[in-house]
Amino acid sequence: MSNRNAVQEALNAGNGILRLEPCWVPRSFMIPGRRLKLHPDDLYAFGGHRGGINERWFSSTIKASNGPATLEDEGLSYVRVGSNQRFLLKHAVENAGDLLLGADVMEREGGWNLLCKFFDNMGPIPHHMHQSDAQAKLVGQRGKPEAYYFPPQYNLTENNFPHTFMGLEPGTTKNDIRRCLENWNKGDNGILFHSRAYRLEPGAGWQINPGILHAPGSLVTYEPQVASDVFAMFQSVVEGRIVDWSLMTKDVRPEYHHDLDYLVGMLDWEANVNPEFGKTNKVTPKPAHSAEATADSAYSEKWITYGTPHYSAKELTVLPGRTATIRDSAAYGLILTQGHGRFGTHPVATPAMIRFGEMTQDELFVTAAAAMAGVEVENRSATDPLVILKHFGPGNPDAEPLRKKI
Repeated sequence: MSNRNAVQEALNAGNGILRLEPCWVPRSFMIPGRRLKLHPDDLYAFGGHRGGINERWFSSTIKASNGPATLEDEGLSYVRVGSNQRFLLKHAVENAGDLLLGADVMEREGGWNLLCKFFDNMGPIPHHMHQSDAQAKLVGQRGKPEAYYFPPQYNLTENNFPHTFMGLEPGTTKNDIRRCLENWNKGDNGILFHSRAYRLEPGAGWQINPGILHAPGSLVTYEPQVASDVFAMFQSVVEGRIVDWSLMTKDVRPEYHHDLDYLVGMLDWEANVNPEFGKTNKVTPKPAHSAEATADSAYSEKWITYGTPHYSAKELTVLPGRTATIRDSAAYGLILTQGHGRFGTHPVATPAMIRFGEMTQDELFVTAAAAMAGVEVENRSATDPLVILKHFGPGNPDAEPLRKKI
């Protein structure tokens, strides 16, 4: 475990910026989409029984919820110091969170409270929902809203189903969904007959609040979310694969495992049957600065996730051969999607291929102090833009003007 002195030494060495190791997560119920740049020989590095690696988690302080075989550090991000020293970001936040996030954020939030990831599947995920805070609290966890953004650099191919079923068709009744659960063991329980699919658009995104059914499609998805891994699967068969009932009830108290009325009651009914679901939940990028402010600038920046108090995200683009000083009002994690250069004192580069267990130069964590002081970002390519996704935890002051009720 890292102590406060070790964290301070790492921050001093990186001028307030920490380098993070790639954090890979398998899912037994999905087929990997093969676009996360992980070497093909390493897709089943956790073992075939654990399923393929289809997720990469960023700046994570939460353990994955992957059943009894889950490793002790599965889903947790490691800070790399030098060539061979490392410690968990989770421990750094626990022991020196004020140095990373600021004393005010630690007092208000008690931690980082953000999970961000890429997920990459060959086909769709089963139709499922995430519990609310009140529901998740019953099993000792947090509720989970989440957001999606589809980075164009990772979506040169769309794979098998670039659509997402979201919500329920207006007019659907609770009895309709209850019958789907009654038919769980009869094969396909037919829940998608009560939903509608939306074509996924690279360069755009969605906001999905707790209680909303969704079956994410096959685009590589950048997903900021509350630091939780709760879910309940409502679809019994996806692409011919059986979904075990235990994935429906894994985050439900045992006495409710077969209480179909309780399970249907976890859904936010009004949000699911909203006749303007697309208008309410689709998110299109917004400029982070006025046109006048960036007219002759070396960079551009846009909000790609916004509108909620729980998290926010930006996409930063630094033009070829240019250097810019970037300031933000809160700590953030980042992942490169294109190009190479320098971020503060750290060389950064987007990898072409990654071996499981290998280090990369594409992921960093920026402390609140460094963010507010400003970080110099240099694009060392003469031709390629340097593109960076930045994920912020709850309460980012810069995102407050974009808050709305969703």
